[in-house]
Amino acid sequence: MALSALPLGTWCHTLMLSGRPACRDHPYVGCPLKPRLVRPDACVTGTSRAPPRRRRAPPFAEPTAHLHPAPQAPRRIPQDSAPAGRFFAGGITVKEILDAIQSQDAQSADFAALPLPDSYRAITVHKDETEMFAGLDTRDKDPRKSLHLDDVPVPELGPGEALVAVMASSVNYNSVWTSIFEPLSTFGFLERYGKVSELTKRHDLPYHVIGSDLAGVVLRTGPGVNSWKPGDEVVAHCLSVELESSDGHNDTMLDPEQRIWGFETNFGGLAEIALVKSNQLMPKPGHLSWEEAAAPGLVNSTAYRQLVSRNGADMKQGDNVLIWGASGGLGSYATQFALAGGANPICVVSSEQKADICRSMGAEAIIDRSAEGYRFWKDERTQDPKEWKRFGKRIREFTGGEDIDIVFEHPGRETFGASVYVTRKGGTITTCASTSGYMHEYDNRYLWMSLKRIIGSHFANYREAWEANRLISSMTALGRVDAAVVEPVVQRAVPTPMFGSRRASRRRARTGCHLAGAGARRSPPESGT
Repeated sequence: MALSALPLGTWCHTLMLSGRPACRDHPYVGCPLKPRLVRPDACVTGTSRAPPRRRRAPPFAEPTAHLHPAPQAPRRIPQDSAPAGRFFAGGITVKEILDAIQSQDAQSADFAALPLPDSYRAITVHKDETEMFAGLDTRDKDPRKSLHLDDVPVPELGPGEALVAVMASSVNYNSVWTSIFEPLSTFGFLERYGKVSELTKRHDLPYHVIGSDLAGVVLRTGPGVNSWKPGDEVVAHCLSVELESSDGHNDTMLDPEQRIWGFETNFGGLAEIALVKSNQLMPKPGHLSWEEAAAPGLVNSTAYRQLVSRNGADMKQGDNVLIWGASGGLGSYATQFALAGGANPICVVSSEQKADICRSMGAEAIIDRSAEGYRFWKDERTQDPKEWKRFGKRIREFTGGEDIDIVFEHPGRETFGASVYVTRKGGTITTCASTSGYMHEYDNRYLWMSLKRIIGSHFANYREAWEANRLISSMTALGRVDAAVVEPVVQRAVPTPMFGSRRASRRRARTGCHLAGAGARRSPPESGT
């Protein structure tokens, strides 16, 4: 099975994430192609050319509960409905929004004057379906059964917030985990967040609008927002914090109320409109397309903290850096950071196609672990130290006989024992995600007796997210796009008619790709559609 196409009408073109299962616990993976755009045709889900009927959002249960309406079921949009994305509910057309966005003359006041719709289209999961995969192995859980294209009410703006017209979004592991309700249902996160304040009650709903990346245009800002205005082209990072505790003021990732937007909060980016805290917003790099701009947010910032920041590995020139999944979402940015920072990346991939991706980024030291037959586990319970040693010997062929200074570790259970073994004395293993399993096993003698360190890393704080974005965008201001430190990795999008297509999923599965940001663009409808 694979995470199939997600229809987002013409606001967010269809996303597809699929690929050959890479591990037992998290098989829904795929991997990027070298940065390029494959612009899909305008999205049409039906054959009728009659204008679609306007859809109104269900009224709130109580008129006074404008910040947190009573929970209500979203309206599901049939797959064979009229052409998707042409109209907002309430009669606002996508063309009006697009005309304003694409107009060189539109000013902030023009965007502010655009009326907001009553509802919008979004990819959701439903609270009453959280047990639908009970008893199934992870590889048998099909996200196509849990993901829905729904009409949902536009949330009311609160202080310090912004509503963004989503021009592009992307798929990452947050979307995968949410859709198969692993390791936990996200509705528990929403319930806890709903208890923080009167304002956050809005998030505790019977549906969850998912998505932790976006590129788009600000439509509205709430009270107290001074740095952004309607019409600003932005990208968003996914760190959501309250900052009412002193714990988060040195490193915002340590805030007790730290959450990942679109995963632990509602109103995420796989939708026509998204609600964000204004301090999540960053300038869209001017030289990037919407798809390219939407892809880096989560993975670029995560890789920056994990590898470059002093909160992570604090990489320096000359470091030998082992990068697992080096052609994927996290790994591709780690590879580029290592190359730009004067380190020596040793890129581990699982196919020749992915090795070519690494070469296209400038990497030279590449290990195809599938071709070379590394099997770090004899069976599900027993690791094979002989394979660790064989792997370490292979690494030293690329380092002049030296061991690894830093391991950029994110597969988890499958590779962690080998990662600890191959790290040099006093070296560092930075870890996040654990996409092959959370229960790591390693021989502690190789850790404690060699004074190695394991550092847990999770997303990025405000400063790190801005620094990561700056490495893409600052070169634009200098007129040196060709000198950008990192380039976004964009996976191709497929048109909405591919939604639910098992043939498409099988075809994608044969490519055997790893996970990367899967760019998706909102485009104007074709004439007559």
